[in-house]
Amino acid sequence: MADEAPKNFETLQLHAGQEPDPTTKSRAVPIYATTSFVFDDSAHGARLFGLKEFGNIYSRIGNPTVDVFEKRIAALEGGVAAVATSSGQSAQFIAINALAHAGDNIVSTSLLYGGTYNQFKVFLPRLGITTKFADGDKVEDIEALIDDKTKAVYVESIGNPKYNVPDLEAIAKVAHAKGRQHLRCRSYFIRPIEHGADIVVHSATKWIGGHGTTVAGVIVDSGKFNWGEHAERFPQFVEPSEGYHALKFWETFAPSALPSAPALRSCATSATLSTPSPPSSSSSGIETLSLRAERHASNALALAKYLENSSYVNWVSYPGLESHPYHETAKKYLKRGFGGVLSFGVKGGGAAGSQVVDNFKLISNLANVGDYKTLAIQPSRSPRLRPPRARRRATSCPSAKAERGRASGPVRCNGDEDMLTTNEYP
Repeated sequence: MADEAPKNFETLQLHAGQEPDPTTKSRAVPIYATTSFVFDDSAHGARLFGLKEFGNIYSRIGNPTVDVFEKRIAALEGGVAAVATSSGQSAQFIAINALAHAGDNIVSTSLLYGGTYNQFKVFLPRLGITTKFADGDKVEDIEALIDDKTKAVYVESIGNPKYNVPDLEAIAKVAHAKGRQHLRCRSYFIRPIEHGADIVVHSATKWIGGHGTTVAGVIVDSGKFNWGEHAERFPQFVEPSEGYHALKFWETFAPSALPSAPALRSCATSATLSTPSPPSSSSSGIETLSLRAERHASNALALAKYLENSSYVNWVSYPGLESHPYHETAKKYLKRGFGGVLSFGVKGGGAAGSQVVDNFKLISNLANVGDYKTLAIQPSRSPRLRPPRARRRATSCPSAKAERGRASGPVRCNGDEDMLTTNEYP
């Protein structure tokens, strides 16, 4: 889409990053299923490899189908550039690996998706990168953990599994005051860059794809962090790159140095950049993102209110409820809706929760969110989703009432169907 006046979200999700294919005139985004691309001549190839000119070389490095997806996501987020990856987990790994090296650390919170927590706690230390976890998401606790070796602060915009909504602007202010990057995992319901995020990572598998067919991830650079002013802390973006002909990323690509660095260093070397098919599916999913997300949010709120009044339910966790401890913060940041996922605890403990899930007919018991279909799972029975034992007290339940029923085996659910008419909830 040619550069014009800013468009609204609904227009950008349909048009950003794409012009109709000049050869075939295809209106839909074509899938360029090719490993490599023909050079005009030897000099053209040399310019591309020497990064003197942008263009297509090899699909492990870049691909036209992938390029549309990246530009569309960057436009929707208000960023300057993006890099598509093979999954959300790879997106956060690549972003952190681009920022931190052996001996460095990042600061995060205990309120994280289990897979993210394990990546930070178990895998990154193998590379010499440690994570300092705050017990919760209070700004002062996060600030206290930042030291001279801290390269980034990472939080989830809507936490999993507690659905906490951190004070994003306050955390960004603390990170920037100390010259650190601020990373956020996001959803449709918030644009983190507007609240101070420097880097945004997505699991495009969920809301972006929206149909349960594609595993994908993406990194977005806000373009607002001045790497040149922090050359001592981030020399990899400012000093000559040994692997790329002494190229200086910030000098060459500013303000979008970060996407260039992961794409050309981490992704190209570790082969975690996306192939064309997932971005094609994700681009199709984006076209209905606002419609689906709004329905997810309205469904979740209606179901949360219903369950809150059910005599069979101990507690309900959803930031759209006034009873939720993060409701006021959610009202500040989540202007498009309070999210599409909720959890509830069934009276009678984990066995009773399992019975509810096992009795579902239309509702699918599986480990995903963001699908059109109604999905449910017991995170406590799913080790990959379950917080480690030391974190469970902090993450399992949303309130004092919930804490009393903490062993009630929470059930997580979401969907675009009219969930109340399924007649499958307690």
